[in-house]
Amino acid sequence: MIAEFEEYIAKIDDPAHQDRLRTVLNWVQDTFPQLEQRFAWNQPMFTDHGTFIIGFSVAKAHMAFAPEGPVMAQFADQIAAANYNPGKKFGRIKWTQDVDYDLLKQIIAFNIADKADVTTFWRK
Repeated sequence: MIAEFEEYIAKIDDPAHQDRLRTVLNWVQDTFPQLEQRFAWNQPMFTDHGTFIIGFSVAKAHMAFAPEGPVMAQFADQIAAANYNPGKKFGRIKWTQDVDYDLLKQIIAFNIADKADVTTFWRK
């Protein structure tokens, strides 16, 4: 894990929340080793050939995952079924909820495939 990820995690007050985010970030890197770790916009994120795939952030009540708006729309039903609180461009996983790794895997794999030919950081 890159140093900026660890620095971000160290600023989280609750050690259980630190462990949870570290687990998720390590899982992403282990599951998708081709992704590059990047720290930008004050959040840990993963990119593929220079294009954004997914980012993570934390708040008092939740951890958020941000795969971009079109992906949130594509997976709206599954995100709702997981009882994650969706925003337009990100979803919130309460600290009290389980992380649905299968859903995250589907979201990340979709974004990698969907952005295979994208040459910009964000979708146009």
